[in-house]
Amino acid sequence: MNGRIDSGLGQIVIDTDVIATYAGSVAVECFGIIGMAAISMKDGLVKLLRIDSLKHGISVKITDDNKIRLNFHVIVAYGVNISTIADNLVNNVKYKVEAFTGMEIEKIYIMVEGVRAID
Repeated sequence: MNGRIDSGLGQIVIDTDVIATYAGSVAVECFGIIGMAAISMKDGLVKLLRIDSLKHGISVKITDDNKIRLNFHVIVAYGVNISTIADNLVNNVKYKVEAFTGMEIEKIYIMVEGVRAID
């Protein structure tokens, strides 16, 4: 389901891929996030996604009342408090995605799929 915003002149439809790509770009700017993760269901392996395929580490669901739910699969930096990373990610993504889309974020789920050393 795509997001919908009613303006005075008509209706604006926002595709979930657009929201996922924007949320992914905001997420990788956050301190402690190395990148987004893709999970191979066949092998059970986790791999770090390149910057041009960030939306594959995020799933977006638009609820019936036009609110956004985000699921992030991330790889975090070794030695940084995961709770602090998660709080920072939630605050930044919530603020920037709500400002970008004009829609409210209902929930953000973060799945830490791996830990990597900072280069």
